[in-house]
Amino acid sequence: MIVLGIESSCDETAAAIVNEKREILGQCLLTQLEEHKPFGGVVPEIAARSHLEHIDDIIDHTFKSANLKPQDVDAIAAASGPGLIGGVVVGVMAAKAMCLALNKPFIAVNHLEGHALAARLTSNVKYPYLLLLVSGGHCQILVVKGVGNFERLGTTIDDAAGEAFDKVSKMLGLGYPGGPIIEKMAAVGNSRRFVLPKPLFNSGDCNLSFSGLKTAVRKIIESYSPDGILEHAILPEQDVADICAGFQFTVTECLCQKLDKAISYFKQKYPQGKDLVVSGGVASNTFLRTRLELLAQARGLEFSAPPIRFCTDNGVMIAWAGLERFQNGYTNSLDFKPRPRWPLDENAPKAAGAGGVKA
Repeated sequence: MIVLGIESSCDETAAAIVNEKREILGQCLLTQLEEHKPFGGVVPEIAARSHLEHIDDIIDHTFKSANLKPQDVDAIAAASGPGLIGGVVVGVMAAKAMCLALNKPFIAVNHLEGHALAARLTSNVKYPYLLLLVSGGHCQILVVKGVGNFERLGTTIDDAAGEAFDKVSKMLGLGYPGGPIIEKMAAVGNSRRFVLPKPLFNSGDCNLSFSGLKTAVRKIIESYSPDGILEHAILPEQDVADICAGFQFTVTECLCQKLDKAISYFKQKYPQGKDLVVSGGVASNTFLRTRLELLAQARGLEFSAPPIRFCTDNGVMIAWAGLERFQNGYTNSLDFKPRPRWPLDENAPKAAGAGGVKA
């Protein structure tokens, strides 16, 4: 069984071909990082235009790298939401056009399910497992019970972790994307120098919040300004490193605290579950990965994470999620409508704040 996956939900145009043997037969990815850097974040219209301009070449290159022809695949999957709707539409329409021309099944993949299942391609992860999904737009703790079967235990009620990294980086004048830059600076910083709040740390549930933490960092930066204006602040490089270290440490502490609560629930309700998985763009952070691995070991779970190159958006995860869906008999008609919001757990109540409606 061979499946082509297409990803265009944010600022990466990507495609990949995988088979049921967990082999990646071909892949291609084009990032728009340089196009969005001047704006300090992703500009939806620029992203959509870039997807439209490059998607045909990306798909063509993927088939050439796999030494396959389009008619050789058994199905075609596309990230069909959630995401920036302009980009999502480009990928979905490309997939639908190929399905129509080749008479192949179309598979609408939830972009978040792509992240959620990626570790099953690269590791021996069995259902059910506990998942921390951390990216620029989403931050959730879920039980993955099977394909299309999720139980959300917690979510951010405001900013996602990756979003907070980007905003703190922007306030410090470090550039975009913020995650890799802050991690690099934090490596030479003192994480204990600045005392930062841990929002919802003792709330008793598994929900997360990073808006207040981001505001606390802003106030520290403003204290370096003679007139209290953020843009006028001048910080020594070591102070910037210390702020980055403190911020990264605090985010990780909050994630581990809530995940520890989720593990207790998971082990009680799903005693057959043996795995803790982290995925999403923020899962590229090696400091976070190390702390999560230690947490998993302490709680008797196996820790898994996709290789760092598959943590950020990519076509491989969409192809694999599409293949798993296809194996379980899930296909979609060509009138499927792309979804800007698409929660993994449709039954989960909306959380208070913006985070409750992001997916």
